[in-house]
Amino acid sequence: MERYEGYEAIRFERIGAVLRVTLANPRNPLNAVDGAMHAELMRLFDDLRGERDARAVVLTGSGRAFSAGGDFGWMSGIGPGDFAEMRREGKQIVWSLLDVEVPIVAAINGPAIGLGATLALLCDVIFMADTAKLADPHVQVGIVAGDGGAVAWPLAVGPAIAKRYLMTGDALRAEEALRLGLITHAVPADDLQAEALAFAERLAAGAPLAIRYTKLAVNQLVKQALATC
Repeated sequence: MERYEGYEAIRFERIGAVLRVTLANPRNPLNAVDGAMHAELMRLFDDLRGERDARAVVLTGSGRAFSAGGDFGWMSGIGPGDFAEMRREGKQIVWSLLDVEVPIVAAINGPAIGLGATLALLCDVIFMADTAKLADPHVQVGIVAGDGGAVAWPLAVGPAIAKRYLMTGDALRAEEALRLGLITHAVPADDLQAEALAFAERLAAGAPLAIRYTKLAVNQLVKQALATC
């Protein structure tokens, strides 16, 4: 897979017409996003935009986490002059994710926090293990909810419920996330990968252009919301 050579924090596996993409930061057991992984995420969705072989993607995490969000060690070393650039890069990651034409099925295997939650919630179909949790705790460290979270949450559950969670940073388990409409499937942890893959294979077997352009049409609503942030 020449297109995906050179990645250190993200793994790739082709399973028939499905490409499984696994967040796997070797420097952090919870797949927290440091500078090197942030750069790889910027590259990832640009590379997926050019994917020609897979007809669906599964996005998941390795070990016990999907992604714990930004690595505090890395973020604490970012100076005021670099913060605007980091924010620009974060926005580019989100926009590039939304521009990927092939459908993306998220398999949330463990904590999906901050940027990790945003990446999962902006996928097209979202499976979540009953042992996992979702949260956007930016406010708990004195930062405005960012990385697209201030758009992904209210679009999914409405402004009032979104503010209740974004202003507290409280975490949600799969059952509650499903009830609120943040995710599409809550499944036993042992069944997560198989069920997410099966759904991705179902999408891969569908009419590719119809599925892709339907996805892009719906994502226009997300982009319009992002453009106002």
